[in-house]
Amino acid sequence: MASDGRKQPPWHAPKAQPDVQLPKLKIYNSLTRSKDDFVPIDPAGKVVTWYGCGPTVYEDAHLGHAKNYVSTDIVRRIMKDYFGFRVKFVMNTTDIDDKIILKGRQQYLLARFKQENATADESVSESVLAETKAAFQKFIGKNLPDLPSDTTPEAFSEAAVKTYKENAQPSSATEGQAVTVTDLLLRARIATARSAAEALQAPGKSPEFFSKTDEILLPYLDGLHGAEMDSNDHKMYLELTSKFERRFFEDMGALNVLYPDELTRVTEYVPQVVSFVEQIITNGFGYSTPDGSVYFDIDSFEKAGHSYSRLEPWNKNDRELQADGEGSLSKGKSAKRNENDFALWKASKPGEPAWPSPWGRGRPGWHIECSAMASEVIGKAIDIHSGGVDLRFPHHDNELAQSEAYWTHQGCQVQWTNYFIHMGQLRIRGLKMSKSLKNFTTIRNVLAEKDWTARSLRISFLLMPWQDGIEVTDELMNAVVGWEGKLNNFFLKSLDLWKNSKSTTTTQELGDADKQLLSSLEKAKSDVDAALCDSFNTSAVMRIITDLVTESNSATGLSDQTVISIAQWITRITTIFGLDPEGDLNSTERIGWSGLDIPAQAQPYIYPAAELRDKIRNLARSGSLDHTSIVKLTEESTVAASTPVVESSKPYDQLLQQFRTDVKDLATKEAPAKDLLALCDQLRDVHLWNLGIYLEDRNNQAALVRPLDKLLVEARAEQESASAAKAKAKLEKEAKEAEREKELRERAKIDPLQMFRTSGEFSQWDENGIPTVDSAGTEVSKSRRKKLVKDWEKQKKIHEQWLATQKAA
Repeated sequence: MASDGRKQPPWHAPKAQPDVQLPKLKIYNSLTRSKDDFVPIDPAGKVVTWYGCGPTVYEDAHLGHAKNYVSTDIVRRIMKDYFGFRVKFVMNTTDIDDKIILKGRQQYLLARFKQENATADESVSESVLAETKAAFQKFIGKNLPDLPSDTTPEAFSEAAVKTYKENAQPSSATEGQAVTVTDLLLRARIATARSAAEALQAPGKSPEFFSKTDEILLPYLDGLHGAEMDSNDHKMYLELTSKFERRFFEDMGALNVLYPDELTRVTEYVPQVVSFVEQIITNGFGYSTPDGSVYFDIDSFEKAGHSYSRLEPWNKNDRELQADGEGSLSKGKSAKRNENDFALWKASKPGEPAWPSPWGRGRPGWHIECSAMASEVIGKAIDIHSGGVDLRFPHHDNELAQSEAYWTHQGCQVQWTNYFIHMGQLRIRGLKMSKSLKNFTTIRNVLAEKDWTARSLRISFLLMPWQDGIEVTDELMNAVVGWEGKLNNFFLKSLDLWKNSKSTTTTQELGDADKQLLSSLEKAKSDVDAALCDSFNTSAVMRIITDLVTESNSATGLSDQTVISIAQWITRITTIFGLDPEGDLNSTERIGWSGLDIPAQAQPYIYPAAELRDKIRNLARSGSLDHTSIVKLTEESTVAASTPVVESSKPYDQLLQQFRTDVKDLATKEAPAKDLLALCDQLRDVHLWNLGIYLEDRNNQAALVRPLDKLLVEARAEQESASAAKAKAKLEKEAKEAEREKELRERAKIDPLQMFRTSGEFSQWDENGIPTVDSAGTEVSKSRRKKLVKDWEKQKKIHEQWLATQKAA
């Protein structure tokens, strides 16, 4: 039974042929809300068909898209590279829908407005100011209705703060503060209006003016002229979508996401969409309306024995989600028979792009595009259909209904998709990342700022189950940095062992520690297989890898080959997960991932510098310093003359030359060993560090040359912070001691005969100045006098010492 009490139609699990061997893979299936055995439709059990809902390409992709498509890519790679299926992955890009129509039309009209009002000196004309002021009034009237209708740009800021209080403060969106969708929308609208108000008060040059007012001019110009656009002119929309489709795949490439095996675009499948809709009508599950639209008939569909809203039956009557699925341009009255019915074909209104159809000029509904394209490219049944979790209803529920309605003939029900998988969302402070909420960060910006890399982003998604949401927090970043840093260290040391093992023919005998670790490796392989069979449980795999590396690091007396074997297996798993864009699954020789070595342009200079430094340190620490040998070493440490010093290599060449010169100068002057060691430390801690390179000194081994990573940078920052705190504490202690000594010196100047006479506490004293009667006329008690005498004697002693120092001076 569905959660709303309706009977669910049976989900028919595919059956494998008796002679086909399949992995014991279970996939969490949104259709059944359980983990189901995975059996491909292909009788041979080899080919897997997969349709993935792609992006609506009208703006740059953000981190929310990264979560969806990287998670999809991880599962796809596991299916292909771990389980060995031949995956046919089809994905669409939505290149026409309500958002694209609005965006493309608005951008076209704004560009035309700017061109028509361009001035030679880039000044802002009076006509532009007048139109922008009208746009400003229109914007606040629609989006900030609580403000007085006659609010001027000059009065806006004060009026907004008075009306909307903390939401109108530019700094209101503080880190960690609880915030609602309503708050974010309001803040975004206030920020847009404030920017325009500032521009209207101080227009400046037109480029700066328009950068601050574009957001209010776009809807305003569209309201004035949008309906005038030629419905046959698709260019303004396709130019927009072509640009952002290209940029989307550039972003996906930067994230090491595999390109689809086949890419479909709805504008290239309009005839197929029309035929698809016609067949649904023929089968009795669709109807046209007088305005030329076509709607899906949910009542007829259910009366025929089908079930609608199978993925999220609890949302079947959610008007808000239904409206979002129909699109912003579809608002208003319609002639559909039932409020729940959804559009298969939309009659185009004036100013909207249109294509011919039997019902009049119009365009595809949002949901029908995927059903038509997937059915055209893949066929009657699909193994896997994927998308973000927010697509379950209404988009995927509507796709299911449409496709079953299309493929149903003479009462025969069809199971169009066997497994629906939905990726969890990325959230910021509990909210979905959204362009409308302006709480998103584009993939480009994230990678450009270098707080995250393609690898660290992917690691963060691997650490969580693919179907779960993920919250961007400092704790998550720390977990990612720790995992990546641990693997970097392990791979670097394994590579070093591997390089050394190639230069020797000696076979190392396996000891007990090797046997134990190799046993752990076999268990890890078995555990990883079980985890990946358990609906691609990558978070468990990440823990298994970490535990194996920890055990390897803590073991002693291991043979090189044991460590290398573990490193090669981990390399294979991380390559399957897409953590190395240069990974090669066909190579058994590879260890680690890209980025473990220093830049190629640095290698001819940094490796000789590191080698020279090792030799200098060994000589300086030997106890018998031979300066002549050191001078000779500097003369031998040269780069081959055939190596050209290209521009990108100059900083590294200069570093090598300067180090050689400095070492030679110290050796010529027969400087002590500590000076040579200090110079070696300076090369490591300052000069190489500033070039993004670190030398990891090791006992009885050459220093390991490696690039800096976040773990190293953070460890050094913590060390410097601790050192700074220690130095500060030392200075404070010294200052307190100096103050105390100063007080003691001042106190030593006081004559003991006078020390009790100035306080006003006493009225009589003996011949030595020790009090006998207090200020109230009461005789000083014996116990109190005893303490006073003790203090007097101490003062007498330090005063006499002070007098002696004065006399000596």
